[in-house]
Amino acid sequence: MLAPTQRRQTPSTGFDRARLRQMLGEYAHSRAEHLRDEIVVMHLNVVRYLAAKFANRGEPVEDLIQVASVGLLKAIDRFDPERGVEFITYAMPTILGEIKRYFRDKGWAVRVPRRLQELSLAVNREAESLSVELGRSVTVEEIATKLGATSEEIIEAQELGSAYCTLSLDAPAASEDRSKGTTLSDRLGREDSNLELSEDRACLKRACEHLDPTERMVIHLRFFAELPQVEIARRMGVSQMQISRLQQRAIVKIRQALQAS
Repeated sequence: MLAPTQRRQTPSTGFDRARLRQMLGEYAHSRAEHLRDEIVVMHLNVVRYLAAKFANRGEPVEDLIQVASVGLLKAIDRFDPERGVEFITYAMPTILGEIKRYFRDKGWAVRVPRRLQELSLAVNREAESLSVELGRSVTVEEIATKLGATSEEIIEAQELGSAYCTLSLDAPAASEDRSKGTTLSDRLGREDSNLELSEDRACLKRACEHLDPTERMVIHLRFFAELPQVEIARRMGVSQMQISRLQQRAIVKIRQALQAS
């Protein structure tokens, strides 16, 4: 017999389990909409119960119920009655996963493809895990090998972290002179002093098209991300001398392309 605290951990289904197994078996073969609708109705209390567990995270409960309902539909469609597993045992993790994905998507400040979101989270997990395992900072190549991705994809995923949250317009603006106390809103509506450089940037972009992917990556990390050569070497898993050579070779190519244009 379950203790009172254990009884509160899962919602009561309150229906004939034999009937449910029969309906799930029939739906698995027929995909009849009326059967799925009836199964959904049977589990609405489960949907509400799981949605309520996330009610204190700033999202309307009604929205969470809709998300949980989508998870329930996925569970019904994917459930295999022949495996002998209770449906509720299969459905609850599926519903919870749908709710957690919803919060994960809501956390990104800009719309990022789901594949890159998942890769970004996986990169962070693997970087931390490998660092503990190896006792040192890991390279991009080591993470890429572990995740079965390319180095370019890993670097792109690492840079996605800045898309996960936004700053308030009242937040202090980045400035060398901290005493000014300017905010981001103070800079809105001002003339862009770099506008006249737009043509130069366009020419530079075309010149960079003459570089191979590795050279473009080095130029991007060195002059756009403003990373030191030591950090670029660490990320790419090569020596600083190799990065220096790649940078010099890329600059020569860019200069030649600019002179030819």
